[in-house]
Amino acid sequence: MRYLNPKADLTFKKVFGEHPDLVASFLNALLPFDSPEERIEHVEYLPSELVPQTPLRKNSIVDVRCKDKRGRQFIVEMQMVWSSEFKQRVLFNASKAYVRQIAGGEDYELLQPVYSLNLVNDIFEPELEGYYHNYRIVHVEHSDRIIEGLHFVFVELPKFTPHTYKEKKMHVLWLRYLTEIDEKTREVPQELLDNPDIKKAVAQLEESAFTDAQLRGYEKFWDTVSVEKTLINSAERKGRAEGHAEGRAEGIKQTARRMKAKGYPLADISDVTGLTIAEIDLL
Repeated sequence: MRYLNPKADLTFKKVFGEHPDLVASFLNALLPFDSPEERIEHVEYLPSELVPQTPLRKNSIVDVRCKDKRGRQFIVEMQMVWSSEFKQRVLFNASKAYVRQIAGGEDYELLQPVYSLNLVNDIFEPELEGYYHNYRIVHVEHSDRIIEGLHFVFVELPKFTPHTYKEKKMHVLWLRYLTEIDEKTREVPQELLDNPDIKKAVAQLEESAFTDAQLRGYEKFWDTVSVEKTLINSAERKGRAEGHAEGRAEGIKQTARRMKAKGYPLADISDVTGLTIAEIDLL
């Protein structure tokens, strides 16, 4: 049996954007609920963000958005490459979901919490040992004083190992699902298949379940992730080496040239690099 990587756009949205039971299980496992009463019983999908999607700007949209019977909203995003503005985008999306719950003049007490769960396939807190980062609005001097409403969780997937979190079995199983299965997998670990939710999620990754067109899109997704990593890394290296903006600008131009040579549409090149189509034409 051949499998696809669950972190890709195609597979992540198929697993968590088409199966309410799986996304509910995933959220219950990954969110820091303090009591059984907070658990999610059922979810209803909501429209994703209205930002136009391109493979090169995947991190500007929401992968999955849903709500439960209480009206609590949940946003789930998979971020393949860390960028400095990602936290601000997460804050923006969650805040927008929060304020859109009520119309002008309605009672603020109708507002329900918004939870933003962000899976990051990159390390963005190298100085911190843990992989699980829980953010809330708290009093600076008295952290037990909390303003309820917005909850943010960031998970650094590369830091995760099964022995680093022992308290919640499903937490570990879901993160193993995300980090241990990819195109090289031929046999899925039995302890994953022994759980009904994980077994169902694994079945969604079978390569034979996808069309040729979907598989071509899957391969292009990984190409664009590689390009974006190259863009960020080369720009950062240039900037550090030269100490000014010209280094980053040259790194961006080099990436645009490579993308142009590979036949990427000019609109996509412009989207990822920030260059205008006229500037790209001159390269």
